[in-house]
Amino acid sequence: MKNQIGNNVRAAVRHQYEEHGVEGYYSQFGADYRNPHESAIREVLQHAVQRWRLDLNRVLDLACGSGEVTLALRELGCQTVDGIDPHTGEAYLARTGLQAEEFSFEQIAEGALTGRRYSLIVCSFAMHLIEESWLPALLAQIGFISRCLLIITPHKRPDLKDGWGWRLEDEFVIERVRARLYQSKT
Repeated sequence: MKNQIGNNVRAAVRHQYEEHGVEGYYSQFGADYRNPHESAIREVLQHAVQRWRLDLNRVLDLACGSGEVTLALRELGCQTVDGIDPHTGEAYLARTGLQAEEFSFEQIAEGALTGRRYSLIVCSFAMHLIEESWLPALLAQIGFISRCLLIITPHKRPDLKDGWGWRLEDEFVIERVRARLYQSKT
């Protein structure tokens, strides 16, 4: 029964994306957004930190949603997490007590984060939403600010092609949620 409810929530979000578009969905529902995969995200992060001995010194929660990753990272001992999401700032603040910066993927691709440094960037359930034409520029820019990228996704997208500045180190799947660890080539 619980699995059926989760499937219904995921289908509802997918339907809303189709009906309103990604931008329209988040501008309308971003303040109340909750990722229906939160328990799997927590489990994936816990496993990733243990398996890959991730450096949690200073982490960027890219496309932070309502703070699922930030909250899980805090439980794992991370003290400094910056959240960025152009749509869900209210939801993130309500759950984490932190203000999310409102940069879009496109603004980051144009250099909005130049000069920063992170030990790890985590992008959960979002990078597959960026238009593929923006993906190489986004990946180049985040490669300048971190050497380590963890993508958590409900499917195989995005497919980071060779030459986009990142090398796949390892991946695993828990409850149909995929974790991919990349190292920057820059």
